[in-house]
Amino acid sequence: MKKWHPKLYLCALKQDIMRPLQMVDTKTQYHKIKDQVDTAVLAVMESSQFIGGKVVNDFAASLAAYHGSKHVIPCANGTDALQIAMMALGLEPGDEVITPSFTYIATVEVAALLRIRPVFVDVDKQTFCIDPVEIEKAITPKTKAIVPVHLYGQAANMEAILDIARRHNLYVIEDNAQAIGNDYSFSDGSVKKTGTMGHIGCTSFYPSKNLGAFGDGGAICTDDDQLAEKIRMIASHGQSKRYYHDVVGCNSRLDAMQAAVLQVKLQYLEGYIQARRKAAGFYDAAFNNHPAISIPFRHPNNRHVFHQYTLLLHGVDRDALSQYLAEKGIPSMIYYPVPAHRQKMFDAFGGSSFHLPVTDWLTERVISLPMHTELDEEQQQFIVDHVLEFVNRSI
Repeated sequence: MKKWHPKLYLCALKQDIMRPLQMVDTKTQYHKIKDQVDTAVLAVMESSQFIGGKVVNDFAASLAAYHGSKHVIPCANGTDALQIAMMALGLEPGDEVITPSFTYIATVEVAALLRIRPVFVDVDKQTFCIDPVEIEKAITPKTKAIVPVHLYGQAANMEAILDIARRHNLYVIEDNAQAIGNDYSFSDGSVKKTGTMGHIGCTSFYPSKNLGAFGDGGAICTDDDQLAEKIRMIASHGQSKRYYHDVVGCNSRLDAMQAAVLQVKLQYLEGYIQARRKAAGFYDAAFNNHPAISIPFRHPNNRHVFHQYTLLLHGVDRDALSQYLAEKGIPSMIYYPVPAHRQKMFDAFGGSSFHLPVTDWLTERVISLPMHTELDEEQQQFIVDHVLEFVNRSI
C-alpha cells in the first residue's frame, strides 16, 4: 500500500475543494469588476463607435497620466508597437539594434521583418535583463538603437543603458510589455515608470499581462512631439490626414471595446501589482535559502511587478519537475526554452554565431509558477508543498 506523507495527503484533500490552479486567472479577476466592465462595454456597443473616438482617447489620456508620459498612442498589440517604434525612428535595412536573446520573440521578430539586424547580447545573471557591459561591447558603426526588455516585471539597468545611448548617440526603445507599473529609481533620487525613460516605450495589453485587455492591444509612449506625430501617422496607414499618406505605414488600432475594458482596469492596476507582489512574497518565504532554488532577484533600484514568478533551479531536472507538477494539477511554464539567437528564423542573421553563455544557462534552468492577482494562500501552499516535495527528493 502506498504511503502518503501527511502534508501531501492534506494537499490532496485540499485539491478537491480549492479553485483549479491556472497560470493566470482572468475569469475570477473579471467577475470582481464585472458590473463596471459590462457597463463600459455595453456603452461602446450602444454608441456604435467601435474604432477610435472618445473611449480610446480617454484611455490614452489616462494611461499617459498614470505613466507621467506626454504622449500615449494606442495600437493593435505589443508587437505592432515595437515595429512602429522602429519605423518612426527611421531605422533602415542593414542597421543594427542591440537586444537580449532571452526574451519573447516579438522583441526581435519585428527587427527581422524590417530587415534590421538584431545583435544579440547576454543578460545579467541576477536580473535576467540585458547586461549594459555587453551592450557596450556590441556597438558598431551600424548600431542605431538599444532595445532593453524589462523581463518578468523587473526593470533593466536603465541608468547605465541611457548613459551608453547618450555617449554613442543611440536610440532607446523600451520593451515594457511585462513590466507596466514598475517604478525605476535613478541615483539622483528621481523616479520614472518603465516605458517612459527611452525615446520610445512599447507595451502590450495581451489578456495575461498585468494590465490585460479582453483581446489584443498595445500602446506606444514618448515625450517627443515629432516622434508622437510620426507614430500616429504610421499606425494609421501613414496618413497625415484622411486619404493623404505621407509615409509608409500600417493599420494598427486599439478598438474601443478594448479601450473601455482597459480604462476600467487601469484604476485597479496598483492593486493588481500589490496582489502580485504579495503572492511573490509568499513564494519567496517558502523557497528562500533552499540550496537547489534561487528566488527572483529584486533589484533595489526598481519595483518588481511580477508579471512572472520565475525560479532558477540548481541540480534539479527542470522538465521533470514541470511534468510532476502537471500531474498534480499545477501548471508551470518555461519562459523561454529556446532563446532568440538559437531560433531557426534568425539563421540568416547569424543567430547561432552569438556566444551568450548566461542566456543558454538560464534557458535550461528557469521555471515559472502560477502568478496572478487572484492567487490565495491555500493555492500557493499547495504549489509550494509539491515543488519542495519534488526538489527535496532530487538533491
